[in-house]
Amino acid sequence: MKCLLAACVLAFQVSSVAPVVAQNSNFFTKWENRVRATSAKQPAWPVPVISPTPQLAQLFRTDFVRQYTSTHFTTWTYDNSKGFNFIPYDNLEIDVDLPPYIQHNNPNVADGAGDFSMVAKFRPFSGNEKHHNYSTAFQIAATGPTGSYKNGTARTTFTPTLMGGKGYGRTNVLTTLGATLPVGSVATIGRTITWNTVAQVHVGKIFWPELEVNSNFYHGGPNDGKNQTFLSPGMMVSKIKFRHDPKDRLAVVFGAGFQIATSAFHTYNHGLNLTTRITF
Repeated sequence: MKCLLAACVLAFQVSSVAPVVAQNSNFFTKWENRVRATSAKQPAWPVPVISPTPQLAQLFRTDFVRQYTSTHFTTWTYDNSKGFNFIPYDNLEIDVDLPPYIQHNNPNVADGAGDFSMVAKFRPFSGNEKHHNYSTAFQIAATGPTGSYKNGTARTTFTPTLMGGKGYGRTNVLTTLGATLPVGSVATIGRTITWNTVAQVHVGKIFWPELEVNSNFYHGGPNDGKNQTFLSPGMMVSKIKFRHDPKDRLAVVFGAGFQIATSAFHTYNHGLNLTTRITF
């Protein structure tokens, strides 16, 4: 009798847990299938070292940036406002970017955390390498004034950005145009127009040398009427997969770039950018 009772209890526990496990497995399986299907509709270009991309990506990313400022101090930015990128629905990406930590190496400026930000990106049109090899997207980034010791913006800002890219065999060209718009204190903070253009070439199996042009145009604020432009050669290594299974997205991507100021006005120069991503 005791054995029969124990068997009934065990059967009840298994029947109760099984639907939950199946439900959770079904949720993640559907998510993975959606990410694979969405990614298959666009080119397989790696996200550039600095510029945003018109593609959707699901990954964890962290960057490290070293800049030589105009005051002759070396500033390190750890994480550089990167974090988790998710593809929750078809043609949609949501980014949760962690606050960076900024080390100024300047006794007159306090080190500390920067601002927290989030990004929503929508990709209306795209085609993979067999279908015209292009991608377009629109995104809007929102940044909250969470930085410590003036290591962030004093007001909430929104940054809408238009993005597009076209591939030509092993070469592709991307361009993005955006504007950083504070919700207040415009006369003090100003508005910044950002324009990036990137050319990438696929060499061998995993190497993607690139050349970026990164420009900022300032309207209002302390740098009103000025612009700064950088020429940024770089290299992306994409992707190094952990398994040979084509359905397995787990892989590591890394790269580096070097920003060289080409404009008379620039707030920093010789910017070294190191980036690491894990796709999942």
